[in-house]
Amino acid sequence: MLRKRAFLFVFTLFLMMNAFGQNEEKFRPLYHFTPQENWMNDPNGMVYHQGLYHLFYQYHPYSSKWGPMHWGHAVSKDLVDWEHREIALYPDSLGTIFSGSAIVDKDNTAGFGKDALIALYTSNHETRVDGRRKRLQTQSIAYSLDNGVSWTKYGGNPVLPNPGKSAFRDPKVIWHNESAKWIMSLTAGDSIAFYGSKNLKEWDKLSDFGRGYGAHGGVWECPDLFKMDYKGKEVWVLIVSLNPGGPNGGSATQYFLGDFDGKVFTSYDKETRWLDWGTDNYAGVTWSNVGDRHLLIGWMSNWQYANAVPTEKWRSAMTTVRDLSLVEVEGKLYLRNFPIDSYNARFKTAAPAVAKDSRLNVLGMKNAFKISIKDVDLSRDFKLTFGNKKNEALTFQYHKNHNYFAVNRSETGLIAFNNNFPKKIIADNLIAKSACDVDVYMDKTSIEVFVDGGLVSITGIFFNEDDFEFVESSLEIKNIEIFRYTK
Repeated sequence: MLRKRAFLFVFTLFLMMNAFGQNEEKFRPLYHFTPQENWMNDPNGMVYHQGLYHLFYQYHPYSSKWGPMHWGHAVSKDLVDWEHREIALYPDSLGTIFSGSAIVDKDNTAGFGKDALIALYTSNHETRVDGRRKRLQTQSIAYSLDNGVSWTKYGGNPVLPNPGKSAFRDPKVIWHNESAKWIMSLTAGDSIAFYGSKNLKEWDKLSDFGRGYGAHGGVWECPDLFKMDYKGKEVWVLIVSLNPGGPNGGSATQYFLGDFDGKVFTSYDKETRWLDWGTDNYAGVTWSNVGDRHLLIGWMSNWQYANAVPTEKWRSAMTTVRDLSLVEVEGKLYLRNFPIDSYNARFKTAAPAVAKDSRLNVLGMKNAFKISIKDVDLSRDFKLTFGNKKNEALTFQYHKNHNYFAVNRSETGLIAFNNNFPKKIIADNLIAKSACDVDVYMDKTSIEVFVDGGLVSITGIFFNEDDFEFVESSLEIKNIEIFRYTK
């Protein structure tokens, strides 16, 4: 009997260890948000309320590929550690639940209750007409009186019918003090439509913006309008995602700076400004109800290959949460984005062994580390190479003659799953100085590079067989610090 029990114990242990090995998630990041399982894309409904930062997101709970959209939900006290919650919004007779936003109704303008959380989202109803898919997109609302634990959909949905647009979605809502009304920014295909409301239930068309401005290589999506201060001057920022048509192919996010009078957004110029030059920062919008701060998070993938990346249990991560600020370069304003300070508490200064002047050891850091380099000389080429013994390599470089920064993932491990994936990601140099700082955030399968405090940023994902073992510089390494991620 004892021998039989011992055999069963060993056999059970073997099965458990074997199952663990099969389910090991080698690509899951350590400090970026991911769903526990299945598909995720755009961040939605980000709002701060009663001590919690809420993150909702486009979610398909039944597959690791895109499908009928729900709103997944997670909360955090510091925007770094996240607690997964139950699905917040499910499809209904009006359709699946596409992207949107959430606000705190402090003055009970909608009549659901003081300080109610109100989600504004797109109801996406799809039918087949003569064998072709036809979409009807309208705007709906739901409310929560228990800080997002449970949600009730408004019985009068949709609150904004479709005016005949094939793309009419992604409502982002803010309160505009001067006109004492809610302002909704909404994609209308190749432009952004603005609507106004006193009660979140009845909406009036205010204006359109976009034709002749910025990049138009694809559909405009996920707008976000907000006010910032620059040296006492009021500057309005309009963020617009674009798919396809990004500077390096597929999905990307652009922004416009200008004025907003409560009805019309007027851009300072027609220049195309990219929030991030990388291929893997899309649909980013900011949190509501965070005072004067402007905190943004994006979906860390690209519609060119998002359904094909080599993860199985889950697909997609979010970018780091980033602080937005304005900076002036040669008389023009630009938007900086840089990871929030909360991440710094998770990084510990490392003392890697130096093999030679140009190489530092990162073995054992599990591809979760941060590198900060001061005063990178822009009068000559510069290159950082992350590598391992399998000859998997990821590079970041500055090319002086062509005056660009670049991330090259064409020599990383798994690249054959999509023809658009293995390419060099190029970013124009906007720096007007002879030297700049560079910060690199690495997390398992992603690299986020911030040049000059995020004036230029590049976000890219990659999939290696093994973790990196060293970082090699084309120049003698000095003014460089490496921080190991710890939790």
